[in-house]
Amino acid sequence: MQIIIVGCGKVGSTIAEQLSVEGHNITIVDTDESVVQALATRLDIMGVTGNGATHSILAEAGVEDSDLLIAVTESDELNLLCCMVGKKAGADHTIARVRNPEYSQDIGFMKKELGLAMTINPEYAASTEMARLLRFPSAIEIDTFGRGRVELLEYKIEEDNILAGKSLIDVGKNIKSDILICAVERGEDVIIPNGSFVLKSGDIISVVASTENARDFFKKVGCGSNEVKDTMIVGGGTIAYYLANQLIPLGIKVKIIEKSHERCEELSAMLPNAVIIHGDAADKDVLLEEGIENCSSFVSLTGIDEENAFLSLYAKSVSNAKIVTKINRISFDDIIEKFDLGSMIYPKHITAEYIVRYVRGLQNSVGSNNVEALYKIIHGEAEALEFYIKEDSSMTDKTLEAMPIREGVLVAGIIRNGKVMIPNGKSVFQKNDSVIVITKITGMQNLEDILN
Repeated sequence: MQIIIVGCGKVGSTIAEQLSVEGHNITIVDTDESVVQALATRLDIMGVTGNGATHSILAEAGVEDSDLLIAVTESDELNLLCCMVGKKAGADHTIARVRNPEYSQDIGFMKKELGLAMTINPEYAASTEMARLLRFPSAIEIDTFGRGRVELLEYKIEEDNILAGKSLIDVGKNIKSDILICAVERGEDVIIPNGSFVLKSGDIISVVASTENARDFFKKVGCGSNEVKDTMIVGGGTIAYYLANQLIPLGIKVKIIEKSHERCEELSAMLPNAVIIHGDAADKDVLLEEGIENCSSFVSLTGIDEENAFLSLYAKSVSNAKIVTKINRISFDDIIEKFDLGSMIYPKHITAEYIVRYVRGLQNSVGSNNVEALYKIIHGEAEALEFYIKEDSSMTDKTLEAMPIREGVLVAGIIRNGKVMIPNGKSVFQKNDSVIVITKITGMQNLEDILN
């Protein structure tokens, strides 16, 4: 597909990199010539320097022949204008990043009137993932499929955990929970395991289960699944606002520490049920005074990755809180993941997943088994996909054991009539099923891609 990306910040560059890997023809547009040249050279893609909201620059980028225009500059208004001009100039589909909470009530109107295919809000998406983690603190990461019916949870096996030293067959026999351990991260290796695979302490496992069965499984392995009672958030930006808005209705007490007095006043007006503290969390005395030692969860959301990392490490050293850390910089990913920072949230990666999911669905809109959901798991080393079977095909009514399924691919779940099934060799696909697939093979666009 011919795709134009306007805005080469953290989000734009991540989207460009991911879509380039997917094999699309990408053209990036930004007002900063040095940024455009550096990214275009690194990814071997086209680059145009200029204002992406002007017809002349979009024409230079090839908008008349483009399948998709994605506007992800720092300005919501500029993104909307880019999409409006791009649509008029010939782009088939347009996507805008709209992050300001003031526009949240008008998203439906904007999409309709401006002809937007989609709007994305990295901050809101990140806050939603954080809220999900705080409701299930035993997990490192949680993704959902089938409109929330199925969860994919990452969990680290500690030394004294009953899973350590057990094969997957033993886990199935002894724990008797309707779940599937579909992937294991062990050191630098990512493994799609079979029944004889033996788990070890330190392994990070990915578990597929319904919400109810996930809670039952974690209870049986000795981990509570109750949501946290309170949270301390450091940094009062947009993500903090969205997160507080999602936690407060659940009865979770929210305390936000923000060093800007002006922002504290804004948050006090917007979040009357939250406690807003004016202070610098880099001073550990402030954290101690505000009760970090006794809080049940701690979320570091400053704009500086290094500060977030150190704050999370400190919170881990003085409390038993569930730790959530926001990380933005791509160049720090490999290093930062070596620290035990609890659940790490990458807003730019979440946004890229949304875009890639949409693009794959767009490519196969005439097909019968489209991608409904897509998540990068285990630091991007594997993918979890949900396919929806629209009609009977060569994939339906055959047992899984009769299918030539590719190595490195695991069918992890089937959702049928609202019910979640963990499949076995005798399972079959039917029309209107949703099928969850875990794989180390990237770029799958159709359910048929799981076959040799």
